[in-house]
Amino acid sequence: MSHPSLPELCSQVRRDIVRMVHAVNSGHPGGSLGCTEFFVALYFHHLRIDPSRWNMDGIGEDLFFLSNGHISPVWYSVLSRRGYFPTSELTTFRKINTRLQGHPTTHEGLPGVRMSSGSLGQGLSVAIGAAQAKKLNGDDKLIFSLHGDGEMQEGQIWEAAMYAAHHKVDNLISTIDVNGQQIDGSTDQVMSLGNLRAKWEAFGWQTLEMNGNDLQAVIQTIEQARTITGKGKPTIILMKTEMGKGVDFMEGTHKWHGVAPNDEELARALNQLPETIADYS
Repeated sequence: MSHPSLPELCSQVRRDIVRMVHAVNSGHPGGSLGCTEFFVALYFHHLRIDPSRWNMDGIGEDLFFLSNGHISPVWYSVLSRRGYFPTSELTTFRKINTRLQGHPTTHEGLPGVRMSSGSLGQGLSVAIGAAQAKKLNGDDKLIFSLHGDGEMQEGQIWEAAMYAAHHKVDNLISTIDVNGQQIDGSTDQVMSLGNLRAKWEAFGWQTLEMNGNDLQAVIQTIEQARTITGKGKPTIILMKTEMGKGVDFMEGTHKWHGVAPNDEELARALNQLPETIADYS
């Protein structure tokens, strides 16, 4: 049996996302759909990992931390399809006593998850700590993290940014999902972020940009980021995406940040997303 291509995986992951949030009438489809290419590229192309040997320490492996934990549907889908747990467990999303909580947690012991997230602003600090631990342990693997652009309104992000630059945490590659949307409206309306590239460069970070919905661009930019690690500075990637990408009536609006599709909307969404592998059951 041939392995699915990365574009095929993206379509199937998007099917997982809309089906998961529809099943419990709860969850965050917009940002999950927009970040699909990033997660597929990261887990199926870049991360040096072995799901069969999962443990919390992650010694000898690249580590990933999701800071904007509300986009858990895309992460759970990719973790399951990468082999961390059976895809059948996706049917338990947001149900009582599930390991697949609406925002990722650690006490349920879900493989692949090393920090609880959802309280925005904290993930960068955790990622920096993990990166420093790698250095102290003589572990040459890298730390990756993902953040929302609305999360840049949190002060802890900028404290962490100063710390990482000052301590030369150069084994860290962080990415910001710049979709311009947050739960209450556009980021420009809620609190403008200004020139993010200029800000991160002023804070002493190496800064790259990419189209997060162009799979090849994501692959190439993360590879470029790898080549500039170890040079005394942390790296940030500004990833332009479209909220709701792949489902036409969800695209480009904050209204699908945290709203589940009804039966009719689910059917419309699935009609736009080819079943390329197999739906979970």
